[in-house]
Amino acid sequence: MIKSQIESLRCELEQHNFNYYVLSAPTISDFDFDAKLKQLQELEAAYPEFYDPNSPTQRVGSDNVSGFEQVPHVYPMLSLGNTYSEGEVQDYYERVRKGLNEDFELVCELKYDGTSISLTYENGLMVRAVTRGDGEKGDDVTANVKTIRSIPLRLKGDFPELFEIRGEILMPWSVFEELNREREEQEEQLFANPRNAASGTLKLQNSKTVASRKLDAYFYYLLGENLPSEIHSGNLKVVHSWGFKISEATKVCKSLEEVFSFIKYWDVERKNLPVATDGIVLKVNSLNQQKNLGFTAKSPRWAIAYKFQAEKAVTRLNSVSYQVGRTGAVTPVANLDPVLLSGTTVKRASLHNADIIASLDLHIGDMVFVEKGGEIIPKITAVDKDARILIGDKVQFIKSCPECGAALVRFEGEAAHYCPNENACPPQIKGKMEHFVSRKAMNIDGLGSETINLLYQNRLLQNIADIYELKIPDLSRLERLGTKSAYNIKDGAEKSREVPFERVVFALGIRFVGETIAKKLAFAFKNIEALEKATLEELVAVDEIGERIAQSVVRYFEDPTNVEMVNRLKSAGLQMSLSDEKLQAHGEALAGLSIVISGSFSLHSRDEYKAMIEMNGGKNVGSVSSKTSFILAGENMGPEKLKKAEKLGVKLIVEKTFLSMLQIETPLLDSQQGVLF
Repeated sequence: MIKSQIESLRCELEQHNFNYYVLSAPTISDFDFDAKLKQLQELEAAYPEFYDPNSPTQRVGSDNVSGFEQVPHVYPMLSLGNTYSEGEVQDYYERVRKGLNEDFELVCELKYDGTSISLTYENGLMVRAVTRGDGEKGDDVTANVKTIRSIPLRLKGDFPELFEIRGEILMPWSVFEELNREREEQEEQLFANPRNAASGTLKLQNSKTVASRKLDAYFYYLLGENLPSEIHSGNLKVVHSWGFKISEATKVCKSLEEVFSFIKYWDVERKNLPVATDGIVLKVNSLNQQKNLGFTAKSPRWAIAYKFQAEKAVTRLNSVSYQVGRTGAVTPVANLDPVLLSGTTVKRASLHNADIIASLDLHIGDMVFVEKGGEIIPKITAVDKDARILIGDKVQFIKSCPECGAALVRFEGEAAHYCPNENACPPQIKGKMEHFVSRKAMNIDGLGSETINLLYQNRLLQNIADIYELKIPDLSRLERLGTKSAYNIKDGAEKSREVPFERVVFALGIRFVGETIAKKLAFAFKNIEALEKATLEELVAVDEIGERIAQSVVRYFEDPTNVEMVNRLKSAGLQMSLSDEKLQAHGEALAGLSIVISGSFSLHSRDEYKAMIEMNGGKNVGSVSSKTSFILAGENMGPEKLKKAEKLGVKLIVEKTFLSMLQIETPLLDSQQGVLF
């Protein structure tokens, strides 16, 4: 009865996923979907014997970190040859015509600008997702790909027992813009384009973060035995019926004129798409003709890419201004004569750092070439030196902070210059406060950048500790605030006293300490007093804490101003140590051990086991090596891992034995040996 209920819920949720993410035609509200998903999660938690790695509940990702195993491609992932003009497309067409000496069709498809992926399905279930890598082998990113809701985990219809499908993983423009806004607020380096963002996201070692990025995917090629159709376009239609997202912008062309018409249409219309494209792919439609044409050493002879020209503009450089961020990083910005580029008016472009300025040999008054990286971020790519007649001074990076006058510094190995006056430089002070109240830190409502600036100007906020001493009468008398806003701010500050210690560490704004590093520091030192006293050697000993981060933490607590501020936050009642619940859960039974998880399990999910390892001092690793302490082995563990474990003599431990190591009670099972060999 319970098993049937779970399977029924899974089928229903899979269909809703397909309707929403592939067909763009939802038949259920988000609220109802979430309610059904929660019901399934509760049932799966109560009945772990019905665990399924391809359940819709597995799409949310995990907080736990693991490496990526290198996997060889069954079919090499070759790159396509590129063309950039109609003449080159015509040359390709003639080569195909001569090579075949018979009639042929070409399939024209949009060339999506993302990161290539190869998925393997067995008996209708996704079993592996591998990146392109070097074409011969790539990284196994299955856990991350499972979080992408437009990718089916379980197929429907009549499909081969085993096949591989290739596609492109993308970050939609809207997600990309929001991600860059968040990174800009945190003063992290911006992604240049959605392709880099998608690729970087897919390689994150935290599938929960991947899930939050809302990646999408389109598929464009089927490989394997016993394919449903003898033509490429036919296979695309069939795989769509199995549950895969296929681009509607696909056309079978019988002449070169039809190809050119397709290219011209999409060179304009692609700018209205929700995802990035950078060209058109042309493929011979017949699989038999593809086979006859064959391959060169690097690419197929039956396919080629036509790349759209990047839109450029020429405009005048009027001046260079400098912005100071929360961490003190100084960013040069080019101020330009307004110019229309990719549908928007561009007036400013980032120059990034001193090295970029020097490489461009910029002078005030220069005519500069401007492009949009990924068609969204303006950048200066070159100077039209032939246009130099009357120009101004050569652009030299400034020596002093434009806000407070402090001499700038540049750390070894870094491109950016910094203002070191972090406790007296206005943009840094306000930036630290904005970071402190942000959603992923203390999450204090009512304190946006404008309000913080207003309170700073009225000397009600001079550092983050002042937030907890704000008074309703002082706030309500200010213009644009009023009594209601004042109470919202106080209420938000009151609620933030419950924010857990690891987020407080992140909120402090220590340079180089992001969310993940803050969590590692919190769990390693357990309270703020221990973190304050930590030596460079003790910090470096923590997993993933390098010398640069360690030095930054030491410098932060060497500053008396920071120590005083932390003490005030402590007095204000913020959480300055791990909760008792987390302390009790955090043991040392696996301290210093590197553990690989492989296979499927009946008592707990893989993510739960990863959490147990981390909470007991162990380290999750993705591949087997001589440094592996042991493998937590489930049913159907990967053959490559098993082979390597046998070769290196790494022991395999089953889940019951593993749980007994952690003194976690387990139900009675059939007789199991603790070590498989």
